[in-house]
Amino acid sequence: MPKIEISDLSVDYKTSHGNIHALENVEFQLEDGESIGIAGESACGKSTLGLSIIRMIQGGNIVSGKITFMGESILDMPESKFDESIRWKEISMIFQGAMNSLDPVFTIQQQFDEVLKQHGFDSNADKIIRDVIHAVNLDYSVLEKYPHELSGGMKQRIVIAMALLLKPKFVIADEPTTALDVLVQATIINLLKNLKKKGMSLMLISHDLAILSEVAEKIGIMYGGKMVEFGTSSEIFRNPKHPYTQGLLNSIPTLRKEKKLKFIPGSPPDLSATKPGCRFFDRCPEAMDKCKTDPPKIKTDSGYVLCWLYE
Repeated sequence: MPKIEISDLSVDYKTSHGNIHALENVEFQLEDGESIGIAGESACGKSTLGLSIIRMIQGGNIVSGKITFMGESILDMPESKFDESIRWKEISMIFQGAMNSLDPVFTIQQQFDEVLKQHGFDSNADKIIRDVIHAVNLDYSVLEKYPHELSGGMKQRIVIAMALLLKPKFVIADEPTTALDVLVQATIINLLKNLKKKGMSLMLISHDLAILSEVAEKIGIMYGGKMVEFGTSSEIFRNPKHPYTQGLLNSIPTLRKEKKLKFIPGSPPDLSATKPGCRFFDRCPEAMDKCKTDPPKIKTDSGYVLCWLYE
């Protein structure tokens, strides 16, 4: 039984200029112990995918689809049941811009206590807090400090500790290393690797494909609200099939051999005015007339690709 399975997931945001189709027919599944990396340019739907799983979309709604976690459909649950038994206890999230999410007028200890209180724990939960502080390699003295007294890397690890507080089985990490220097990034990535070894599954959302290759067994490439390619990390990096995936990898410098870096011309599609056909059509070097109709889902060795080239 897959740990998490997403099928035909579509999400719209309502705006004064019409609906924004942020996700359309996204699907993938993870087995127990597996982790997934989600990559793609800004506004392609990565964060919306994470927020959909934890049911915290603001200003939007899930139009269609199904999300199954440990064999149970979480979209069919009443909000009260989901909040009581799933959110933060089984699935938690490290939000984008997490360093700015700490309340500046409360100590770290008080903010941990508030999370525990909201989930039914009594005030005598020092061991739970100290365990997660130890897990993220921080000294217990940080509990008495205010957020402004901590460095960026320390605040990032505090937010990760909050996501781990109730020992969830699945954690969604949305850009957890953004705006951190390379040494702190390495610390965070090693922390995520260690947590995986202890049995935690992870969805890591990032622009940095190198980080995803270190942490995730599977990779989902997002473009224009669609998951255009999904497969194992080794297959995606060694044999990318979708022209957009190939473009992303060709834009990354390498130390092993000299190569001319390439860029993807054009701009992302307007998700408020979607039309039939491949979303990447206007930017694709392999575009054909048939690409003006919706591409088929072609099975690969470990997943699928949405592209007419492999019909």
